[in-house]
Order: sequence, then structure tokens, then C-alpha cells
Amino acid sequence: MNLEAANQARKQPQKRKRRLWLLLTIIAGVALLWYIIVPKRTQVISPLAQTETAVEFSILALFRRPKNSTELRRKVEETIKDTWKNYSVLVVDYHSNFTMGINDAVIFNAASINKIPILAALYTDVQKGDVDFDKVIILQSQDVQDYGTGIIRYDPEGTAYTVKTLIRLMMQKSDNTAAHILGNYIIGLDRVQTLVNAWGLTQTDMANNKTSNKDMAILMDKIFRGKIAGVALTQEILAFLKDSDFEDRIPALLPKNVTVYHKVGTGTGTVHDVGVVTQGKTAYYIGIFSSDITDEERASKLAAQVSKVVYDYMSSH
Repeated sequence: MNLEAANQARKQPQKRKRRLWLLLTIIAGVALLWYIIVPKRTQVISPLAQTETAVEFSILALFRRPKNSTELRRKVEETIKDTWKNYSVLVVDYHSNFTMGINDAVIFNAASINKIPILAALYTDVQKGDVDFDKVIILQSQDVQDYGTGIIRYDPEGTAYTVKTLIRLMMQKSDNTAAHILGNYIIGLDRVQTLVNAWGLTQTDMANNKTSNKDMAILMDKIFRGKIAGVALTQEILAFLKDSDFEDRIPALLPKNVTVYHKVGTGTGTVHDVGVVTQGKTAYYIGIFSSDITDEERASKLAAQVSKVVYDYMSSH
């Protein structure tokens, strides 16, 4: 080997080291610049465990496409096609200002969605000390709502329930008799309406059982972020919303590790479900309303498909 070749051989490792250091310096500079100029996202104020709601910087975020409401709307409309004539779908991201709405301000018959304002109002007044969970209610025959969902209507007159038991039955079993007793006698529909108005729900009429997707998004946001009651009571509210016997809509097709706080509503020609979906760094409101339905089972399956389309989109962007 001549002298020039030997010198070149000695220089090769030095060149590789310089290139490596240059590459590492560039990577470190880009990371530092990103840290300085990209605004930090704040945590969602929620009684949930921080692992469920904290938004942290991840290198994966660099490769995620930004959410686009037009794109998600197209996916939802392609899923529904012409199966539903009158419907509303609303999605609100809890970690950004992203919203996708279809007929979100249209007013629907609320069906059992009205149990959410009753639940929120009860916990507001429990927080104030105006409602006692341990108060005992004796079932009277005139209180029985002999239609739709629930189990109390099969109990004999004179059966005793605490207020807390009635709340559990109202949410878990969607018990109409429990909702009737709680809404009319324990808190009063006038009081619920007063609170509904104070919360900024402008399209919810408790006396006539009307509401909109837009209003339910406002209320679920307040519940989820702990703005209805304190931390401990908010955890109870969320537990009732999570522990439902009716899982055939929003949660049906989602992965098992996804948590859904929701309430279904079913009436004549009506199939609804509204709630909050959380998994890891994903958290969003989703409301699905439909009316003029002739096949409840088919409508429930379609609602589940819409929910899955939304989840796949929200969790991948």
C-alpha cells in the first residue's frame, strides 16, 4: 500500500465520525426547536386517571395527519348512506378544537337521553346538600311507568328504594319509573330545567322531552371535566354512565380497552346514544341521534358502525 492510500484509509473513520456527529447535532437541534416553538397542550381537567386524559408529546404525533372535519363527515355519510333520513352525528375532540357536526342543532325527541340532565341535576343538588342519597322512597302504584325499559314496574307496591338505588336503576337499566320518581318528586323537572338553562343548554325542554346533539355535547363536557360536581361525585356520575346494560351502539364495535361513558335513548322510531369515548390519549364526545326508524335493531347496528368509523379516525389522527 502506497503512502497516499494509507493516509486515505486513516481518514475514513474520522470522516464517518464527523458525519455521525453532524447528524446527531441536526437531530438534537430539530428536537430543541420543536420543543421551543410548539405550544404545550394542557391536561384535560377530569376526575379520570391521568393515564387516560393527559396529553403528552409523542414522536408519533409527527407522523399523524391533522384531523379534517370534511373527511370525517364524508366517512360518516358513506356509512349511513340513505339508511337514515333524519339523523344527527356530532363529534367533539377534547384535546383540540376539532369538531364534526351533521345536523347537530336539530331538536329531537330525547327519549331516555333525558335521564342525563336528571342525573346531573341530582348530583348538583347532592353537592349542595339539598338531596340525600339515603332517603327512602316507597313505591306507589301511580308512580309506575308501565312502558319501555326498567324493572321497578314489576315490583309490588310498597317496595322501598333509596335515592341512590333509584339513580343506579335509572342509569343502568334505563328504568323509566325510577326516572319519573327522581325527576318529578326528588328534584322536580322545574329545578332540572333551571339548571339546564344555567348550563347553557338552549334546546333542551324537560317538560316536553326535547333536546339536541349540541346541547348534550355541552352537558357531557361539563360532566366529564368535573364542572357539575366535585371530584368524588363526578367519579360516581361517570361510573353510572359507564355501567350500562345497553352496549349495542357506541361501545359495541370498539376495542375492549376503550372506556365509554354514555346513555342510550330508545322510543317509537327513535334510536339515540350519546357519550364520551376515551382510550389513552384519545378522548372525544360522540352523539348519534336518529328518528323515523322502522327497524330498531338495524338502526342500533348502524349506530355502532358509525361509532367505529369515528373511533378509527379519531384514534389515528
